[in-house]
Amino acid sequence: MIELARAFNAMVRYQQAERLDSWVAAAKDTALAGFADGLVRDLAAIRAALSLSWSTGSVEGQISYMKTIKRTMSGRAKFDLLRHRVLEAA
Repeated sequence: MIELARAFNAMVRYQQAERLDSWVAAAKDTALAGFADGLVRDLAAIRAALSLSWSTGSVEGQISYMKTIKRTMSGRAKFDLLRHRVLEAA
């Protein structure tokens, strides 16, 4: 199972979509079967993620940062102040 986990990590890290089918087949009879079934349910999206160079990492980082600012305000102000703090940080 450790080897399967390492193989999955390498497959994602180096975007090797061609290895996905064989990895899912190998994982079917292990403790990773539930995870593999989840991948099969959305196989087209997983293949696209492994083969395309697009990434939403920078957008997700900005969203996470904005949520952090919002949490620190904890309901003490309205949208105007949140907007000001987000634009000020940018």
